[in-house]
Amino acid sequence: IYLAGFLILILYYLISISLTYVTPDYVKSAPSLENFRIIFASPEFISAFWNTLLFVLVGTPLELIAGLVLAMVVYRNFMFRPIVRSIFLIPVAIPALVTAIILLVLFEYPGGHINALLTGQHSFFPRILENPVNWRDSAAFSLGVSLIGKVWRDMPISMLILLAGLNSISPDQYKAADTLGAGERQKFLYITLPSLVPAIASVLLIRSVEMWKEFIFPYFLARRYHLLGTYIEYLYHDWNKSGEAAAVSVVLFACIVLFAMLLLVITRKLRFRVVRI
Repeated sequence: IYLAGFLILILYYLISISLTYVTPDYVKSAPSLENFRIIFASPEFISAFWNTLLFVLVGTPLELIAGLVLAMVVYRNFMFRPIVRSIFLIPVAIPALVTAIILLVLFEYPGGHINALLTGQHSFFPRILENPVNWRDSAAFSLGVSLIGKVWRDMPISMLILLAGLNSISPDQYKAADTLGAGERQKFLYITLPSLVPAIASVLLIRSVEMWKEFIFPYFLARRYHLLGTYIEYLYHDWNKSGEAAAVSVVLFACIVLFAMLLLVITRKLRFRVVRI
C-alpha cells in the first residue's frame, strides 16, 4: 500500500507538471502537450534517448554475464570460498559516488593515472601512446567508462540473485546426468540454464530498470553526453525548465514500463523454449 500510494502521488504531480506549459512571459497553460512537443523536437533529447537505449542494451547483458560468471565461480566448493565470495561483494559496498570519483581520477586528462601508464611514465609498463587521451572528449569513451563503472559496481547484486537460483537446483539432477554420461556443456544447457531462467529474468528486469535511470556515473564521467537521467537534471537545474524536465521523466517512466513488459514476454518465451529443449 505504501509503495503504490507513493508511486501514484509522484506520478500525479509528475504528469501535472509535464502538462503545464509556462510561456516566456510566465503565463501558465494547462493541460498542454507543448512540453512534449518541445522535447521531441530537441536534438539533445533525441541524443540522450539513444545514448540511454544503447547504455541499457549493452549494460544489462554485461551485468547478467558478469553476475553469472561470478555466481558459477562461488557456487563450486573450493578452499577459501567464503573469502572469495566476500571479495566479490566489495564493489556493492562502495558508494557509487566514490566509484565514479575514483574513475574520474583514473581517466583524468592529461594527468590521470591511466594516461600516465599508457604514455610510459612508469618504468614497469611499456609506452603505448605518445600523447595522453582526453577520455571525456568522446561519447564512446566517456559513456564506456561510465558503463564499466556501473557494471563493476552492481554486478554483485546480479551474482547473488543467480547464486540463489543455482542453490535451488537439486544436486540429484546433476548426479543423474553424470550417470547418463552427460558432459558439462549438456548439464549447463539442459539443467542449469532452464532452472536459472526465473533468476535470469529477475536480473534482467532489475538491472535494466537501473540502467534506464542511471545518473551518477554519466553525470561525473560523461556530462557532455547526456543520458535521460542527466538530461532531466540539466533541464531542471541548469535551464530551470521544470515542465520539460517532467515531460522527459514521464517518457523515461514509459520506457521503463514498456521495456520491462518486453523483457517479461521474452523471458517467458525463452523459458518455454529452453524447457522444451
